[in-house]
Amino acid sequence: MAGAIKSKTLARLVSDLEAAHGENLLSVTLYGSTARDETDAARHDVLIVLERIQLDDLRQAGDAVRNWTRGGQPMPVYFSREELERGADVFPIEFLQMEQARKVLHGTDPFEFVEISQANLRHQTEYELRTKCLQLRRLFFSATSPEQLTRLMIDSLASFAAVFRAVLILHGASPPVGKHDAVHATARVLGLDVSPFDQIFALSEKKNRLTKADAEGLFGNYLAEIQKVIDAVDQIDLTQ
Repeated sequence: MAGAIKSKTLARLVSDLEAAHGENLLSVTLYGSTARDETDAARHDVLIVLERIQLDDLRQAGDAVRNWTRGGQPMPVYFSREELERGADVFPIEFLQMEQARKVLHGTDPFEFVEISQANLRHQTEYELRTKCLQLRRLFFSATSPEQLTRLMIDSLASFAAVFRAVLILHGASPPVGKHDAVHATARVLGLDVSPFDQIFALSEKKNRLTKADAEGLFGNYLAEIQKVIDAVDQIDLTQ
């Protein structure tokens, strides 16, 4: 059931959604790292579940959503009840991320009856890792300066870290919410060299500039560790 809402920003969103959707609104859920920290200054990821979603339902929520995003908040995610129940085979990573850290702000827990299979999770995890790795290689050619290559590594690591949480689940480990912790936990479980990841995290927090040789060397080491993660997921046997 829904808990008390500490953030005025979130409370206003829920109130606006209740007015917009009425009985059609089944739940409003805060998910992700801020599910444990409802400060008004934070960016909040919100899942909205309706009994049905038609054009009029989206129109009715227009003002509420626009007011929410004008404050710098990310666009909320809308699902119908049926879509949520039947979409676990298509969005296992996304659903697990929502399920892992969440707080119900209105209505009932949307994940109470959602089941996510390990087979679907393994399939999407490998797909996401391989797709991101291919994109990383492609973007290397357009990163013509050390600064651009550094930015590419920083941006991509945040994306990989989200998938690493699914990798940990597939290996029977409880995934941390934070990016740094998820990467470190994955390195421990798979026996990776964590130093390339730590160097990239450090670059995201400081203004240090790398030479071309250093940037390319770091990129090569980073790419090698990513490939190890892909190989580990590829070798998972779910038949045992």
